Amino acid sequence: MEKRWVLKKQGGKEENEKLANELNIDSALANLLIQRGVGTFDQAKAFFRPELDDLHDPFLMKDMDLAIERIGKAIQNNENILIYGDYDVDGTTSVALVYSFLKEFHDNIGYYVPDRYSEGYGISLQGVQFAQDNEFSLIIALDCGIKANEKVDYAKQNNIDFIICDHHLPGNEIPRAVAVLDPKREDCNYPFSDLSGCGVGFKLIQAYAKANEMTFEKLVPYLDLVVVSIASDIVPIVDENRILSHYGLIQLNKNPREGLKSIIKLAGLSEKSIAVEDIVFKIGPRINAAGRMESADKAVELLLADNSRQAKVGANSVNYFNDARKNIDRSITQDALSMLAREDESGKKKATVLYNSTWHKGVVGIVASRLIETYYRPTIVLTASNGLATGSARSVVGFDIYQAIESCGDLLESFGGHMYAAGLTLQIDNVPEFTKRIEKYVSENISEEQLIPQVDIDAERNLNEIDPKFYRILKQFQPFGPGNMAPVFVTQKVADNGEGRKVGLNKEHLKLSLIQESDPFKKHPAIAFQQADLYEYINSGDDFDICYSVDENCFRGKSTLQLNIKDIKVNSEIEIQ
Repeated sequence: MEKRWVLKKQGGKEENEKLANELNIDSALANLLIQRGVGTFDQAKAFFRPELDDLHDPFLMKDMDLAIERIGKAIQNNENILIYGDYDVDGTTSVALVYSFLKEFHDNIGYYVPDRYSEGYGISLQGVQFAQDNEFSLIIALDCGIKANEKVDYAKQNNIDFIICDHHLPGNEIPRAVAVLDPKREDCNYPFSDLSGCGVGFKLIQAYAKANEMTFEKLVPYLDLVVVSIASDIVPIVDENRILSHYGLIQLNKNPREGLKSIIKLAGLSEKSIAVEDIVFKIGPRINAAGRMESADKAVELLLADNSRQAKVGANSVNYFNDARKNIDRSITQDALSMLAREDESGKKKATVLYNSTWHKGVVGIVASRLIETYYRPTIVLTASNGLATGSARSVVGFDIYQAIESCGDLLESFGGHMYAAGLTLQIDNVPEFTKRIEKYVSENISEEQLIPQVDIDAERNLNEIDPKFYRILKQFQPFGPGNMAPVFVTQKVADNGEGRKVGLNKEHLKLSLIQESDPFKKHPAIAFQQADLYEYINSGDDFDICYSVDENCFRGKSTLQLNIKDIKVNSEIEIQ
């Protein structure tokens, strides 16, 4: 698939050199900092050395005082408290965090995770009924609830109070709960609005600890859950999330809870320093798989495991679900690609909407993401569940899929999400009309540029400038993620020295040894995933252009720098942002 190469705006020469001199670093590294909004020595210090003391006061969040007051009353009166959370990674880590923290002070506490298939996302009537049947008088909802107005009212009618901790966009009316913690509320002045659901849960326990004069050290063991949620929910790793991620990764690497330790071992991560991408691709999917394939209770049980034997059993269980999930999503993806290939006009469409009543509800979001890799356009994948069409949407850079779905609100039973990912439910009979209207909306609101994958390039760089000293400082830019992605560089006119070969189970990747005319005797190891179709050209010895990030390849105890090639072009054209 052809991609656009876009060079980000570069810092001014004087600005770059000033910061480089102040920090005693390469001017190219200073430029990377300036691109990330770091332009002074003090800002650089905060960026490279995050401090827990710089976390915002949790009581700046609207209703936090009300939430802490209600929890205190519940504990004082020995009430039953139910911790309620969504079935994905963010939801299950949230439940594990708040449940395990409050359990230290209060015995009458339980948790509830809705079933993806029989209840769907968010607060369910079944969940409220469970609370009523088991005499819970307070529900703390995590990673959901911001639009559950009717359910909250129903609970109140049955003498059950709600505290909502959410990070999704509110509707027109805030639920009438005892407290609604959501930094995206228009009337909330909290300084940072992009917390994960588990992050909001962490602010709740931080506030409880502060109100009860506990030291922050008591909260540190919970940061492994917070970083898993931040990485898995793809929230920006800036501001408070950068601090929480930094210390969460330290906790995850040095002293993770038993459940995460078992997942780390099964994922083959025990011998390496775990980074955000390891959570995204190896840890998070395993936790998620329980809710996709059977019950998210299994994930919560694993995260709450207090001994290695229990954790090992739980990790094996979610690992099994993950293997099953991978087989199913591969099968459905192939089915969906075949459907698209049969549509004569598929190449002209601006959106993809597919419905198949037999597809597995738990993987349609993954399938939507897979389809974008082939047909780069906003994508919605639907299946049948409980007599309705339900599914997930994924978008492309710069296009708001939530607004597109919202424009069809009269056809929907329910929907929720954000700019790049959303969930929705509608009557099956409405699917054809919904498909037409989504196509019309996207066609009228998306630009041609947004339909071409874009590689954002931070800077141009010669290969001989990629050395261990440069990489040592580059590593300190971590943790990487939205808002602070791993820097991508472009180098023109490189060639393979003849050692290049196809690798991978199906020989789908390229392992290269690159040289540049300015220093033809220095080899630079590189890997190009899913780009084996370019092997014949590269093997010819002719030069080409690459954009890449810089990684560390560890093999048999030896670490070497390796270029992770994002794209390869011949005589590339680079746009300027």
